[in-house]
Amino acid sequence: MSVSMMSTFVKPMHPEGRKFVAIAAAITLILFWLWEPLGWIGAGLTVWVYYFFRDPERVTPDRPGVMVSPADGVISLLEPAVPPAELGLGDQPMTRVSVFMSVFNCHVNRLPYEGTLTKVAYRPGKFLNASLDKASEDNERNGLAVQIADGRQYGVVQIAGLVARRILCWSKEGQHLDSGERFGLIRFGSRLDIYLPDGVEPLVEIGQTMIAGETVLASLDVEAEG
Repeated sequence: MSVSMMSTFVKPMHPEGRKFVAIAAAITLILFWLWEPLGWIGAGLTVWVYYFFRDPERVTPDRPGVMVSPADGVISLLEPAVPPAELGLGDQPMTRVSVFMSVFNCHVNRLPYEGTLTKVAYRPGKFLNASLDKASEDNERNGLAVQIADGRQYGVVQIAGLVARRILCWSKEGQHLDSGERFGLIRFGSRLDIYLPDGVEPLVEIGQTMIAGETVLASLDVEAEG
């Protein structure tokens, strides 16, 4: 399969971004009317808004037990932590892997490993810098508890950042999602926390660059079917 030069540079945009691009384009027209140099600044901003809401196709590894990153970004934290109480995952620490997304990353979120959503829970909160440890407890967040086929559970939490003001999750409790399937989006800078099942060790390091739906995060050591 060949890849065209156009598809290399121009990525599809998630529908959530259309109204923001339209607003930026309208402002750009006004700026051109007021003063041309301002208009070119607006044009650059419009292109950036389109780029922010890009939603490229990803190729998820087809290997048993492989968990993938739910977000583009950089690993910012690797530590034991008690998952949010609203997810019902217990009060014992689980290994938490945090992926920090800057405003330049793709912000469409994907499920790390196939399973059924047993809980989808939103909690309002603050808008601290998402790279801070306390953002996991204090910031606006939306969490998913996911049960895999062997009964184990893990958690994924969308956390709003310093400039993020809207967490979107279009997946519902009881829904079954495949590995790498899109489940939500966060606008303008944020973070994803992944709470790994007991005994599962992360295969990443702090500072590592992640690609949602593609970069291997951990291995669940499940047997291949058939």
